[in-house]
Amino acid sequence: MKVIDWNDKFFDMSLIGSILKKGIVLRQNLEQKYSYPLDLQKAQLKKLMIAAKNTKFGIHYNFDSALWSFKISEPKAFYTTFKNSVPIFDYDSIFENWWHKTRFGQKDICWPGKVKYFAKSSGTSGDASKYIPVTKEMLKSIKRASMRQLLSLALYDLPDDIFNKGILMLGGSTSLKKADSFYDGDLSGITTSKIPFWFQHFYKPGKKISKIQTWGDKLDEITRKAHEWDIGFVVGVPAWIQLMIENIIDHYGLKHIHEIWPNFSVLVHGGVAFEPYQFEFEKLLGKPIQYIETYLASEGFVAFQSRPKCKSMKLILNNGIFYEFIPFNEKNFDHDGNIIGQPETLLIDEVEKSVEYAILLTTCAGSWRYLIGDVIKFTDVENAEIIITGRTKHFLSLCGEHLSVDNMNQAIKMVENELNIGIREFTVAGKPFHSTFAHQWYIGCDNEVDREVLKLSLDAALKKVNEDYAVERGYALKEVFVDILPGEVFYQYMKINGRDGAQNKFPRVIKGEKLKDWENFVRIASHIE
Repeated sequence: MKVIDWNDKFFDMSLIGSILKKGIVLRQNLEQKYSYPLDLQKAQLKKLMIAAKNTKFGIHYNFDSALWSFKISEPKAFYTTFKNSVPIFDYDSIFENWWHKTRFGQKDICWPGKVKYFAKSSGTSGDASKYIPVTKEMLKSIKRASMRQLLSLALYDLPDDIFNKGILMLGGSTSLKKADSFYDGDLSGITTSKIPFWFQHFYKPGKKISKIQTWGDKLDEITRKAHEWDIGFVVGVPAWIQLMIENIIDHYGLKHIHEIWPNFSVLVHGGVAFEPYQFEFEKLLGKPIQYIETYLASEGFVAFQSRPKCKSMKLILNNGIFYEFIPFNEKNFDHDGNIIGQPETLLIDEVEKSVEYAILLTTCAGSWRYLIGDVIKFTDVENAEIIITGRTKHFLSLCGEHLSVDNMNQAIKMVENELNIGIREFTVAGKPFHSTFAHQWYIGCDNEVDREVLKLSLDAALKKVNEDYAVERGYALKEVFVDILPGEVFYQYMKINGRDGAQNKFPRVIKGEKLKDWENFVRIASHIE
């Protein structure tokens, strides 16, 4: 077995197949495999604090003094000092106090130098878009993690020549929005605009189409060129990949996508859980393919599915990110997903299997104890493998039902299988109902199905996957309402809000002003007075 020490370079895709066959691995993978997780994380935090100690943030929170705690023999003194020195931030607090200064061209704020790129997040939790700093160190971190995921494909049963095929990356526009001293865009657009020259032969849809900013125009161009490409991999958010493939099949009069892309073998997906889309997606295929999940957020490359037949993803512990975990419970979070007081925070060696945690990230892009908004659960503590169960603000717990997005995804898949229908999108809202509560579901489905039948099936499925829900359905959660809408209604709503295509996702739980806006849109779309 040969070992490669990463030096911030990518390999020519034509070499990847032979590299995998020879069993070559990255030093970073071996380092994580043979090191204690806490040791890796301690080293990451020290590197981050040393790098940032002379920034405005590092000086304000006295990193120079705090760094001495890493020399204390007590193994977790460094963490006690760190969390006592630096508060927990959400997006609003860190942007208002620190990040906004970088958008005025100020340097050395939370990370050394100026920030050239900002990733515009899809904003499923809040009402406004968020702008996350992307530093050159973070871009290197993402490249390293991408290579680690790529080499993990050696474990999968793939054709020998798969790495000679095209890689279709369905991301945001690479035509970034220019401001005085920085660029804004989707993270996928930022990273794709930085791909090495040798990769351009394999990368689809190519530089010209990738610059197109309007989703509909980009989809049309991809469809027009699709017959010219030999695609082996497709990468992106499930909903938009499905729409793209449906458009191609319809345009060329195909039975399935493998008639035009016979070597399509791997779907790399992220952003939302794939399970609700799988039923309909597999109707578009002519043969089975491999599904590989990735956890690439605007804040950094957090985890990836590292082995076949395993739906969990491995946290990357030695690549410019330090993690903290807040037990996601009523002690630490209110019903709206906001942190209460000074919550309990845990290190990687203190987490437990099957317990839900909100994640704090400290990164080489200048995020410090930053509440990313995702909720995860460890499926394997020893190997640091996780699944995403939802968002801190995308849980429903009006009366103790504790319904997570993971519960919803499982239930939707059960309904699809039971009723033999495809559900393209869905969202749910909690509402008062007389003196109790109700859930209002909006289901995007293009099949003929009786609303009452779907409601009963969904309610029964939720009771199976969530005991708290089952209990509360007999007490405070008195009713479940279901509206069945064409899938196009969801896509049109996203389009009029400027969120169609690329990395954008429809929120699984909808609240507040977004709920009012959505209800008005549905009323108009359904011609309801």
